[in-house]
Order: sequence, then structure tokens, then C-alpha cells
Amino acid sequence: FGGSTKNMAESFGYAISALAMAIIFIYMILASQFKSFLQPLALMTSLPLTLIGVVLALLMFRSTLSMFSIIGVVMLMGLVTKNAILLVDFAIRARHGLDGQAPLGREDALLLAAKVRLRPILMTTLAMVFGMVPLAFALTEGSEQRAPMGQAVIGGVITSSILTLVVVPVVYC
Repeated sequence: FGGSTKNMAESFGYAISALAMAIIFIYMILASQFKSFLQPLALMTSLPLTLIGVVLALLMFRSTLSMFSIIGVVMLMGLVTKNAILLVDFAIRARHGLDGQAPLGREDALLLAAKVRLRPILMTTLAMVFGMVPLAFALTEGSEQRAPMGQAVIGGVITSSILTLVVVPVVYC
């Protein structure tokens, strides 16, 4: 038992360091993409929102925090950031003027971005949720071990998609 526990603790340490590196790389890529050090912070406010859904989903399915669920959380970091990027990038372009239209104020641009980008955000969220359903419900033999990854992804994507539409515009303002 001692050797197994030591290997498990070591694996969790590696997974947590992978999560930290993912967050750092996301920030670096966003900072270079948006040519700003502050806008990526507004976009990355959606990352902690995933943890709410992950914890709730694991509790609802009566699963544990395992290596597979941590892999799901690392995967969620990129997916959740995409929704915030869709929203804020459209708002930035609307502030500078879209297709020859007059530039909009910050609040008007964010309202337009939320209205126009709601459909793509919901479509990608639903595609991810429905894609993870077979994994989350452990429908095949031996999939009980991998099920927490699907459960974590489903919970994290749902809550972060809903909360991103509210929290990211507020932080961006």
C-alpha cells in the first residue's frame, strides 16, 4: 500500500503542475494575441468557474477526484477560455467598428457580443456535453475508471458557459 500511495501522490503532483503550466501558457498566448497584459486576466476569470461545475458534477455522480478527473480539468481550461475569447474578441471588434459601422461603446459592444455569440457558445457547449455523455455514464465495460473525466468535463463546461456570459463581461467592463 505504501508504494501505491507514493505513486499516486507523485502522479497527482505531476497533474497539478500540468494544470499550472496550462494556465501559464494560456495567459502567455492570450497576452500575445490581444497585445495586452490585462485583457487575458478578464478572459481567464472563466477558469475558476469551471471548478464549481466539476465539484458539483462529481458530487452528483458520487465520483471521486481521480487522475482522470484532473485530466478533464486540464482539458477544460482550453475549452472554457474559448468561450470567453469568442465574447471579448467580438466586443473589441465592435468597439472599433464592424464592417464599416460606427464604433460602439464598451457596454453596447458587450451586449451585442453576448447576443451574437450566444449561439456559437451554446452549440460548442452542447456538442461537448453530448460527446462526453457515453464516457460520463460508463456505458461500456471497464469505463467506470474513466467516467470521472467525462463527468468533470460535463459539469465544468455547463457551469462555465453559463457563468462566462455574465462574469467575463462584468470583469471586462
